[in-house]
Amino acid sequence: MIPWEKIDTAKIPGSDEELRLMRRGKEFSIKLGTNELMNNRLSGSEAALATLAAKQIEKVAKPVVLVGGLGMGFTLRAALAVLGPKAKIVVSELVPAVVSWAKGPMAEVFGDSLDDPRVDIREIDVGEIIRAKSAAYDAILLDVDNGPEGLTRRGNDALYNASGLTAAKTALRPGGVLAVWSSGPNPAFTKRLKRVGLDVNEVAVRATGRGGGARHVIWIARKS
Repeated sequence: MIPWEKIDTAKIPGSDEELRLMRRGKEFSIKLGTNELMNNRLSGSEAALATLAAKQIEKVAKPVVLVGGLGMGFTLRAALAVLGPKAKIVVSELVPAVVSWAKGPMAEVFGDSLDDPRVDIREIDVGEIIRAKSAAYDAILLDVDNGPEGLTRRGNDALYNASGLTAAKTALRPGGVLAVWSSGPNPAFTKRLKRVGLDVNEVAVRATGRGGGARHVIWIARKS
């Protein structure tokens, strides 16, 4: 068996934690300590984050979508595949090295997605982008950390508390959708979404996207 090779490490801003990019043949893994955050073999649920949200805004002629977290680009590539040619996709990635990895060692994984004219990559906390404008987005897709239960950075909790969800709702246009990925269910988070006035649908998805792998959760929360 081919052994894992450490390609690079990166500090997470606002945290003492460190990400590790690992490679084994054509397989890539991003790890935090003993936890594997993502692997390019398992992309089904992250892709579903985009496709489920896009279905909710399919009648919007020129959708503007904000994606929180570049990761391995699963959500971005899925969004590009299902959104029309007039869409605009803003991707916020807090860790600059993750963008560098996408353009460097993982360039084959990303293909030409970063060069698509619809894409705007910003190396900034997605929370700052959310709070910058009102009624700016038709969809906000959050694949940040491990979901509402923070793992990589305590500051990420601010995205998922009542204040953060209210800010996201304010940043959405009428009829807009907040879609949130999580590694597992979180009843308290579902209640928070409803409490800030969003219409919520909780969807169970599998990591591989083909009925196998770990069970993940996506919340689709619409602004009335």
